[in-house]
Amino acid sequence: MKALVFLGSVRDSTPPRPARLGARVARACAAQLSGYGVNAEIIDPLEMDFPPVFKPHFAYAKGRAPDFLEQLAFKIEEADCYVMVSPEYNHSMSPALANLLNHFRSSSFSFKPSAIATYSAGQWGGARASVNMRTFLSELGCLPVSAMIHVPKAQEVFAEDGSFSSEADAQSWEKYLGRTLGQLTWWGEAAARQRLTSVASEAFDRDPSQRNAP
Repeated sequence: MKALVFLGSVRDSTPPRPARLGARVARACAAQLSGYGVNAEIIDPLEMDFPPVFKPHFAYAKGRAPDFLEQLAFKIEEADCYVMVSPEYNHSMSPALANLLNHFRSSSFSFKPSAIATYSAGQWGGARASVNMRTFLSELGCLPVSAMIHVPKAQEVFAEDGSFSSEADAQSWEKYLGRTLGQLTWWGEAAARQRLTSVASEAFDRDPSQRNAP
């Protein structure tokens, strides 16, 4: 099974230092998924050269999108599930994550589960962003599982490589992450089997009229 872990931050510095707490959380989630036998890849928006004017992948003529968008579109289509890692911005998901995901049509994500993982350098763990993320991901088509991951003071929980820091209760944190990622893999496997035999309905991939009542 394949999973994509979307890192929702383009900041290369985060108070308090050390930097890029989101990268630590993403690496931790990817490592935990590997323990379930899942091939997990981290998608980092800092590694992508987005043009200054927003133009999604589906707005280009076939085969004319930038290479990085073409490659990521293929990876999204091939993945069985997703983990969305985000800090909290004004009680909402990060603009970097929304911008990244908005580049791709909802049909690319449809009929696959997602998991929400938020974090902060302070005490709230980005939990309020998850409320906004549930509606966003549901509209995108990758319904989030019921359990969520919230990591307060992430700099004290994870080391730079995503392993547990010496200050953290590794066993408790592993169990906590496992509750969400276990649900994700369960639903991911179930959805993958179901997609091989049938699709519940057409994915929204043409125009808004596909949503309209008769």
